[in-house]
Amino acid sequence: MVKKKSLKLNFIMNAILTMSSFIFPLIAFPYISRILLPSGTGKVSFATSLISYFLVFSQLGIPTYGIRACAVVRNDKKALTRTVHELFIINLLMCLLSYCILFIALVTVPRLQSDCTLYLIISLTILFNTIGMEWLYKALEQYIYITVRSIAFKIVALIAMFLLVHEQSDYVIYGGITIFAASASNILNFINVRKYIYVEPVGGYHFKPHLKAVVIFFAMSCATTIYTHLDTVMLGFIVTDEDVGYYNAAVRIKTILVSVVTSLGAVLLPRASYYVENGLMNEFKRITSKALNFVFLVATPLMLYFMLFAKQGIYFLSGSAFEQSIVPMQIIMPTLLLIGVTNIMGIQILVPMGREKVVLLSEVAGAVTNIVINAVLIPQYASVGAAVGTLVAEGVVLIVQYIALKDAIAEIFKKVHYFRITFAMLLGSAACIGITKLNLGNFMTLLLTAILFFGVYGISLLIMKEDLIVEIVGQMVDKGKKHVKRL
Repeated sequence: MVKKKSLKLNFIMNAILTMSSFIFPLIAFPYISRILLPSGTGKVSFATSLISYFLVFSQLGIPTYGIRACAVVRNDKKALTRTVHELFIINLLMCLLSYCILFIALVTVPRLQSDCTLYLIISLTILFNTIGMEWLYKALEQYIYITVRSIAFKIVALIAMFLLVHEQSDYVIYGGITIFAASASNILNFINVRKYIYVEPVGGYHFKPHLKAVVIFFAMSCATTIYTHLDTVMLGFIVTDEDVGYYNAAVRIKTILVSVVTSLGAVLLPRASYYVENGLMNEFKRITSKALNFVFLVATPLMLYFMLFAKQGIYFLSGSAFEQSIVPMQIIMPTLLLIGVTNIMGIQILVPMGREKVVLLSEVAGAVTNIVINAVLIPQYASVGAAVGTLVAEGVVLIVQYIALKDAIAEIFKKVHYFRITFAMLLGSAACIGITKLNLGNFMTLLLTAILFFGVYGISLLIMKEDLIVEIVGQMVDKGKKHVKRL
């Protein structure tokens, strides 16, 4: 039987993991963007986005479905072993097929032949994700292991980056380092899997029960990948690597912030699936309400702050060569809130309830919207057009999911204190007035404005007795008192 993990501990570990995803790019990207410039970062971004299509094909929806399937049987080692073996075999076959298609594309598509080495290196993520079985570790809520392992590999990759990347032509080396940081730890997953399941065949395999759900999750992943990566791929084919680089700078900042916003939802998915499977609907509704409130409290101030200080953020992280990234970043920032909300509605509510088809429908609608807007706007507006396409697509996903869940989620949305959040953000914004006129430099401006904005925002919510803020502060005070008593 798998020992039930503390939800607070899971969240803390995932928060540390999220912070590492935030801190390491803050250290790495300012260096990389100034060495590789928009052209070099654009090449790596285009390759990563292109390979993501082959990756999602090889994964066949298993990363999401596997969490739910394993979480349901996690207390029965033999049943868990059988489920893992079945999903791994399916995954491995799709991995081989994906590589065959990739090799054909590299040989036949002229646009891909000039950087064939880069694409092959980036494609290692397909193999590493297949053998890593990350979905098993998440289903078993092994967040301490996931966090420690991930941070260790990020540190090694960061050191390698400073040692090996010195010229603009080193973009291939940088591509390899990014894959090492993100995926090489999956080798440890493969080695350690014997701790949780039997490695030897247990027999009685039945693949058919998985196929229907896997196909639905695969379609969901395809739709998501299309509208999250198609803008970069279309930019690479329609315009230039420089335009991809400008857009990548804006998207990279958004991606870092999205990981913060969605951190709680990632932890709650296996627990939500467990509650639904065992009929604990009150617990299910409780954690859903808290997660949605968390998203609004975190996403809206981040969205506003980085729209107000987009110029300083881009200049600090990427340099003045990326000036054309400022407007795309401002346009794309509202997606923090949209993605945060749809992550709760889709992954935490619809998926555990077995309503994957609704999620699929919403993502197909988003993908189609993104394709149409990109095709119209990218030829004339390049990265700005891609940003508009992404923003509208995320809005469409939200609308479709909300319509499907309106009866069940309307009450939860009403519990969010919109006035408090808005008022606190206005006070935070007012506290930053005039800071940019002091000419303190990009870093000092960001540091001072962030302290003022988020400090005033948090204190305002505490004064207005926002439940989640009061709960967090109360827990911190209690722990502080206990620590003092021990001393």
